[in-house]
Amino acid sequence: MTAADVGSALVRAGRGVRWYLREFSGEARWDDYLRECTEHGHEPVSRREFERRRADLAERTPMSRCC
Repeated sequence: MTAADVGSALVRAGRGVRWYLREFSGEARWDDYLRECTEHGHEPVSRREFERRRADLAERTPMSRCC
């Protein structure tokens, strides 16, 4: 295995870890929301409002949490 192969593998692993953490933390949902707003021509709400709505929905939906 060459140094370039090792470097490439480390970059791929780093990207995979970053993707996993963003999905797990919910950070990717904000990006998905902004992309949808752009595609449909809607004005996005603020990040704070987005997170508030997400938290309110989680409280109203008993299956969205473990306890």
